[in-house]
Amino acid sequence: MAVRADGRLADSPMRPVRCDACGGQVEVRKSSWEQTSIQWHADSLRACAERRAARPGSGPNGEFFNGCTALRDSVRAAATRGEIPIQVED
Repeated sequence: MAVRADGRLADSPMRPVRCDACGGQVEVRKSSWEQTSIQWHADSLRACAERRAARPGSGPNGEFFNGCTALRDSVRAAATRGEIPIQVED
């Protein structure tokens, strides 16, 4: 069976978004209002207070981290302003 090429990033590349709370910048792609893909960078990992406060556990990098509420709000605001395209709008 042949593997089908994934053209989603070619059709809609990730866009930079800066968190209004900490100033950390991530790359974001929204498939829908409910689904967001985020690529964290080393500087944004260090800047995010919520990520730094994640309690030790068995998750990636040894921490439990369900996401940053400040970054979520910044991404949603950017999408509302039209800075991040929504691939499938409801």
